[in-house]
Formats: sequence, structure tokens, C-alpha cells
Amino acid sequence: MPAKRFNVSVRRHDPTSGESPWFQDYEVEVAEGVTVLETLLRIQAEQDGTLAFRYSCRGAVCGSCAMVVNGEVSLACRTQVHGLGNDRITVEPLPNLEVVRDLVVDMDFFLEKNLDIRPWFDPADPDPPHERLVDPSDWTEAEPYTNCILCASCHAVCPVTARDPSYLGPAALAKHHRFLADARDGAAEKRLALVDDDAGVWGCDVVWNCSKICPKGVRPTQGILASRERLKPKS
Repeated sequence: MPAKRFNVSVRRHDPTSGESPWFQDYEVEVAEGVTVLETLLRIQAEQDGTLAFRYSCRGAVCGSCAMVVNGEVSLACRTQVHGLGNDRITVEPLPNLEVVRDLVVDMDFFLEKNLDIRPWFDPADPDPPHERLVDPSDWTEAEPYTNCILCASCHAVCPVTARDPSYLGPAALAKHHRFLADARDGAAEKRLALVDDDAGVWGCDVVWNCSKICPKGVRPTQGILASRERLKPKS
């Protein structure tokens, strides 16, 4: 397929200026296979050096380039322009996070939520002379949750984070389950106490948005429901 001309409409905003956000249009020739991130880099290099966005690995590993493309939260580095189905593309910053400039959002609030769940290994037994081994069969539940890249896509589509800033959010609760499900960890009681309220697992609306949107296949809702089961009073 030959190169095709696209209209790329980017939501611009500089909060320090006092001006309201606006959409700025750019015309660009895009070859088949080119991603939204590559297109933004071309616009920045050839048309508008003031355009601000965040990226790093370009390989769907770091999560830096999460944004809203044609109304869908996605990683710009793996979203191909020709695959979007039309010749007009709208690019916006992630919702539920404060905009720093243009497509760059402040991640501090999101990352601090992850610290609230004690995201570190807390074994009950003394340190072994070498590494702590785990049988593969005991790692099955925890392993998928290690794939989180902290892109905040789940945070952006969660209806609870949109209305309640105290809510830990799906990424933090997924990371919580990663340690809770680790057979080598010995702090289950302490960990469950951290999420046993409406700011934790009981605040989830269970609409599965986070599980559907995750670019790495992490299923936060499933982990949240597993924690709820463990917190239910024993009859």
C-alpha cells in the first residue's frame, strides 16, 4: 500500500499559559506500517518543534507513550496509522491525570498509588544462602501480574479513578495481587489490610475496563476479586 495523506489532530494544552486546550491539525504523508508515535516524531521534527509528548523504548515495554488515539487508549508505539480505518486521526492525552503539556501527563499521582501497596518482597523466613527458588506451579497465579509496565492505561479508563482520587486504582491493585499471589511472600495479612476498604478492592465497580485495555494482558479486576474472596468473613 502506498503512502497516504492523513490529517492528525492533536489536543494541545499548556496549563501555565492560562489558555484553554485546543486541537491543532497537521497534514502528513504516512507509509503503511508506520505507527502513531513515528508520525508524531515526524510532525515534531518537520512541522512543529513545540509539540510535547513522552516516549522511550518504542517497543511497548516502557509504557511511556500511552495516549488516546481516535477515542481509544493505546500505546502510540504499536498503533499503526493505516490500521485506524480513516484518514483523520485524533490524538489526546490520557484522562484522569493532570496534563503537564500537550500529550504529557503528570504520572506522580499514579505512581504514588503503587507505593501505597508495599510493592516489595516481604518473606516470612530468613534469607537463604542463595536465591529464593519457586516451583513453576506455584508461580502461575502471580506471573501474569509481573507484566505490568505502569503505562497508566488502566487508570485512564477506570470510572472509579475518574471520580474518587483516594482510590488506589487498578494498576496498584494488580501489583498488590502480584505480591499476594507470590508463594514466597509472607506478608499476606498485612497486604490484605492495606486494601480492605473503599479506596482499595471494595471500591472497584467491576466493569473490567482495565482488563480489556491493558496492552500487556494484565487483568487487574481478576486480582481484585481474588483479594475480595480472601477478605470475606469465614462462616
